[in-house]
Formats: sequence, structure tokens, C-alpha cells
Amino acid sequence: MDIDTIEAAVKNILSAIGEDVEREGLERTPHRVANSYNELLAGYRMDPRELINDAIFDVAYDQMVIVRDIEFYSMCEHHMLPFMGRAHVAYIPSDKVIGLSKIPRIVDLFSRRLQVQERMTTQIAEYLDVVLKPKGVAVVVEGLHMCMMLRGVKKHDARMTTSAMLGAFRKDISTRMEFLDNISRGAEKLHF
Repeated sequence: MDIDTIEAAVKNILSAIGEDVEREGLERTPHRVANSYNELLAGYRMDPRELINDAIFDVAYDQMVIVRDIEFYSMCEHHMLPFMGRAHVAYIPSDKVIGLSKIPRIVDLFSRRLQVQERMTTQIAEYLDVVLKPKGVAVVVEGLHMCMMLRGVKKHDARMTTSAMLGAFRKDISTRMEFLDNISRGAEKLHF
């Protein structure tokens, strides 16, 4: 990430909105913004193979595996404002499982980029499908979008839900319903 170019761009934005880039409160703002982008957009620099790090294991287990309520933070590619929420991920192993901590890391891999929620949801599902070759993958993502809350329509409580269903989750309604029932149990409304 080109920190110097980001800092210069932030200085230009501050000047363009009529701010004094030399005033005490703003002196280090370009540097802070550049560092926050470095962290918020870390998904561009993550190596998917390194992320998994050989944490795929042979098993004789073919029942649904669900990791729910995975918090995520992303940035809308249209307005470069944050969106955040929860991801719920499930798969039915064929003969391999992935280390439990890897699923939230996969969510981070795709959320820590300029994104739209629809694409992010599909990327998570397709990545797990390629890596594990399971009988099915399901991903449901719920998000609160600052671009809708702070500007435009200004709807504070509106949340977006997206899903991607592959394999058994797409073909078999009872499998899909089992997943959806599991993630709805004890679910709380998204809020800040």
C-alpha cells in the first residue's frame, strides 16, 4: 500500500473542503487515515494459501458444520464508507474439514477490501467450495451500511441480508432450512 500517496490525497481532500491542513487537530490526520486504510483494506495483501496454512484435515464426518455470528468490517466500494455486520458460514464435508479459526479468517480476507456485500458473500462461499470440495456451502451475511445510514436515504435501522447457497444447500430445501433455522436461533438484531 502506497502510504505516501494516500497521505497526499487526504491533504488534498482536506484542502478541497476548506480545512487548514496545518491546524493542530489535522496535522497528523493524513498519516492516521493512511494507516487506517492499510488496516481496513488488508485483504488485498492476504495470501489465501498462506491463510489456510495446511489446516485442512481428512475426516469421516459428513454432517453440517456451522460457524455463525462472525463479525466483519468492510468498506463500500461506491462511497468508501464502512459497512459491518455478521457472517454465518456452513459447509457439509465430503472428506475434509478446515480448521475452525480459518473460517473467520476467510471472511476477513474478503471483507477487508473495497467491496459490495453481494460479491463478498459469493466470494466466501466459492472460496470454501474450491478449497474443501464439500457437498455444499452456505453463507448468509447481514450488514449495516454507513453509506445508507449517514447519507442518501439516511435509514438507520435498515440492514442488508445476502446469501450464497452451493451444492446441497441449493438443491435440498431441508438442508437449506436446517442451516437457516440454526443461524436464526438466538439471533439478535444488528446494532452499533
